[in-house]
Amino acid sequence: MAHVESVARALKIIESLAMSPAGLSETARRVDLPKSTVARLLSTLEELEAVEREDDGRIYRLGPMVQRLSTAAGGPAQLAGFARPYLEELTEATGEVAGVSIPDGYEVHYIDQTDAEHPVQVRDWTGELIPMHVVPSGLAIMAHWPEQQTERFLGRELTKLTSRTVTDPEAIRQRLEQVRKRGYVWVHEEFVEGINSVAAPVLEKSGLVTGAIHVHGPAYRFPGDENEDEMGRQVADAAGRLSGALAL
Repeated sequence: MAHVESVARALKIIESLAMSPAGLSETARRVDLPKSTVARLLSTLEELEAVEREDDGRIYRLGPMVQRLSTAAGGPAQLAGFARPYLEELTEATGEVAGVSIPDGYEVHYIDQTDAEHPVQVRDWTGELIPMHVVPSGLAIMAHWPEQQTERFLGRELTKLTSRTVTDPEAIRQRLEQVRKRGYVWVHEEFVEGINSVAAPVLEKSGLVTGAIHVHGPAYRFPGDENEDEMGRQVADAAGRLSGALAL
């Protein structure tokens, strides 16, 4: 029975780190186990490549073995498949590109996007890893992180990609609170000059964040004359319905 208990505890740790990377103390708090027990299990999981440490050596995240299992079981491709009808619906409604992304440590991994029929298209960022704070998908995901994880992220030096990129921690905290209240968030030319985007979180049945869906387009036409709040609610509604479909 001791072996079964150890396996159960190890799986709880993996599930916790799937939510977001964390240090020893934070992981122990999340899984409600003694730090000594969690340290021992993390050491074993690290040997198995189920977890790995970030560059600072203190923060743990999912390792390549778990990522390989996720890919074999469907992983991002499965989420992309579920999301596709909702993305196509958003593209039809807005005339712009819609996409779905997942968290990858402190970055957003874009895993799929639709194509719009406009003669002027925006670049396809599928497969790209982008800092959380510069795109609305990242902000939508961060809004559902544990507070300690958010503060750890904001305590780092934040990349500024355009003159409009918001890097002030307090301003970002306020935006995350807006996501929690409204269910969506806009970013105007903060990732790439000339591109605006709006996103909403995709949540698991437990309330943990799985990813986000977004719509983006050239700033000169998106959102254009459309009401930003109405468009934000459209994206949030699609994300909510996708969350419900994933929970079935």
